Amino acid sequence: MEIIITNGTQTIITVKGRLDTVNASNFETTIAPIIAGEMKEIVIDCKELDYISSSGLRQFLTLQKTSNAKQGKLTLKGMKPEIKEIFDMTGFTALFLFE
Repeated sequence: MEIIITNGTQTIITVKGRLDTVNASNFETTIAPIIAGEMKEIVIDCKELDYISSSGLRQFLTLQKTSNAKQGKLTLKGMKPEIKEIFDMTGFTALFLFE
């Protein structure tokens, strides 16, 4: 898995590869500074996300909850249909904003 963070008018987190149990702690460590910051507008670019496990979903949910608490906005962008289906099956679709 590769994580690229780009800061500008919004923070863009690009996730490439598999976000699974093995990689979830790396994702958590990488986004820790974002969670600690002000978090006004965050986009997770999922175009190259190939797989997400329950551990990965939990990381996205943590980011969403923190964003809500700080009156921020989190958007999931470019998600492949097979990954979106996992969000649909788990009921997570209602918790996130998708583009």
